[in-house]
Amino acid sequence: MYSAVLLAHSWIRWIALVAAVGTVLAALRIRVPADRAGADRWSLYAMAALDLQMLLGLLLYFALSPFTAEAMKNMSAAMQNPQLRFWAVEHLTSMLVAIVLAHVGRVLARKATTPSSIKRRLLICFGLATILIIAGIPWPGFANGRPLFRL
Repeated sequence: MYSAVLLAHSWIRWIALVAAVGTVLAALRIRVPADRAGADRWSLYAMAALDLQMLLGLLLYFALSPFTAEAMKNMSAAMQNPQLRFWAVEHLTSMLVAIVLAHVGRVLARKATTPSSIKRRLLICFGLATILIIAGIPWPGFANGRPLFRL
């Protein structure tokens, strides 16, 4: 079960990342109210992918991952181990904050009335969310690195 969920979590991250970047790029194009449809669609895709990613991530975190199970046994020792700290705290925190920012940005943009306020809200929230997602991904070559594409 762990391997299957980890595989899905690994692949869906790319969908979530592409959708978040797509939202930022679509927001840059907003000039008149009619332009908001593309950004709204991209943000919907981003929300769906991020929510699914969060569901799988929480399943890994609380039920399946040997890393977090080990960290939960002794959290003070886990804080002194960079790899355990990354999985127990840093990865989880950056991704949860990114998801909250994306949700807030989508809601604020949908409530906005002018193209400039829609654009600004999406760019700020989804821009920060995208940065947090990129920062929280365990890139190959780093201490906690994982393969870009699991097979």
